[in-house]
Amino acid sequence: MKFPLVGLIVAAAVLSPALAQDQEKDKPAIPQFAVDPFWPKPLPNNWMLGQVSGIAVDRFDRIWVVHRPGTLNERELAAAQNPPAAKCCFAAPPVLVFDQSGNLLRSWGGPGPGYEWPQSEHGIFIDDNDFVWLAGNGKQDGQLLKFTMDGKLVLQIGKAGPIRGSNDTTALGSPADVAVDVAAKEVFAADGYANRRVVVFDSETGAYKRHWGAYGNKPSDDKTPPYDPARSPAQQFGNPVHCIRIAWDGLVHVCDRTNDRLQIFRKDGAFVAEHAFEKTTRGTGSVYDLAFSPDPAQRFIYMIDGMNGEIRILSHATYEVLARFGRPGRQAGEFTALHNIAVDHQGNVFTAEVNTGQRVQKFRRADQ
Repeated sequence: MKFPLVGLIVAAAVLSPALAQDQEKDKPAIPQFAVDPFWPKPLPNNWMLGQVSGIAVDRFDRIWVVHRPGTLNERELAAAQNPPAAKCCFAAPPVLVFDQSGNLLRSWGGPGPGYEWPQSEHGIFIDDNDFVWLAGNGKQDGQLLKFTMDGKLVLQIGKAGPIRGSNDTTALGSPADVAVDVAAKEVFAADGYANRRVVVFDSETGAYKRHWGAYGNKPSDDKTPPYDPARSPAQQFGNPVHCIRIAWDGLVHVCDRTNDRLQIFRKDGAFVAEHAFEKTTRGTGSVYDLAFSPDPAQRFIYMIDGMNGEIRILSHATYEVLARFGRPGRQAGEFTALHNIAVDHQGNVFTAEVNTGQRVQKFRRADQ
């Protein structure tokens, strides 16, 4: 079955023919994508998704989704009313796992004994040892949760309760995202919606290890003015610190969403570089989440922009924008409140939408 190619806008400089040919030889072909409007397949049991606040791919190329059942309204949950108001629907469990064809493989999640489930689910990560990590951005969410793939609790780091600030070493502050370095046994959190930092814990014991703010400095929770593209770059992260990803070379990439920038660090918190994208974007910001292409050199970065409703394709070597696709809308291939992105080992892209988007989409790699 063929699907429509998603339009790409490619940035091209004006070059002499000879120089252009030489440069083209060195450049990898820009990936092309086609939206799959039939992925995933309809959920069983009259289940419905709420705001989809996290998406990840494991080493078996299964797609993991976390959503917010609590965001579904009474009409959407008509079948769950007493008496039922309609034939459909019920809230799906918070964590769902799909295969490449869009079949639901398993589901689990929600409050249980021995751990504090987030007030507002946000972010999912599957580490190389097959553990599932979850975060939450509720106003009382100060914890990270580590589960087996079957949903059995392994570890809770931090605890729910009043947020104690960006320099607290015992709990988090509405964390948005997680990345794990299994070799070093460290878990990195983008922390977050209340705090303004990256914080690192031992991934086996939960012991605190270190934290840092923008530019690798000590974070501050002092109130800062709203983002203004005419001002000098903010010296603190904005809220939320929305994503964290570790590249093949060990560099830690952090999404400072509302400041329209990506900051890059070494694992010890030493600042390396920053890159701004769509600098005139205000509102909820332009740097939401990113994923690396699956080739060994990770030649491309796929970055999502929820405010502008698009995916940017970057050169990992230069952080130059090579192409972009998507626009705000509700049709297949368009985005309403684009929030998260993941890439499988074949180079297919998966996206998640919050607010009233409430869906996941698959974009097949179409040029391979």
